[in-house]
Amino acid sequence: MNIVSLLGSPHAWSRSAWLLERASRRLATDGHEVHTLALRDLPADALLRAESGRSALQQALQQVARADVVLIATPIAQSAYTGLLKAFLDLLPPNGLRGKTVLPLATGASAGHLLALDYALKPVLHALGASHIVEAVFAVDEQMVAHVTRGYVAEDLLVRRLDRALQSVLDAQPIASQLPDAAYPLAA
Repeated sequence: MNIVSLLGSPHAWSRSAWLLERASRRLATDGHEVHTLALRDLPADALLRAESGRSALQQALQQVARADVVLIATPIAQSAYTGLLKAFLDLLPPNGLRGKTVLPLATGASAGHLLALDYALKPVLHALGASHIVEAVFAVDEQMVAHVTRGYVAEDLLVRRLDRALQSVLDAQPIASQLPDAAYPLAA
């Protein structure tokens, strides 16, 4: 299974980054190839101008196109996922997630931010043709306490929810392999 993880956080080490890294590590331990794309490392000018022909953006878009599974991690602020993630998702073709299993991971200051997944992110993922969106894992800040050497320490309940979501990813049938390549071209 080819897995791409997209980090929509503008910060190198955040709660969202920790969730994504833990999920990626678990899937890699199970023998799956995982490629992590920190969207903040893409050229900002090209991302904002939607210059998908730029080499770095082309490579990132190709990685998503080849993926069977896409993990998406983002902090939620102002009741929405990051503009960084939005700018990248806007570059995907209309069926850019067709045939892929998608696992949204998000963090926020309060449980009220959870609604941003259902009302903002998931509609975009559906519009991009995501075939199977695994139940999202959302964590409030109190569930992930900062730790000097380990980055964060998560509550057991959060770890169990993440493990359950990852098991759902592993149990999903690879849908992309059943679709003809012409069904979801890379360019819009």
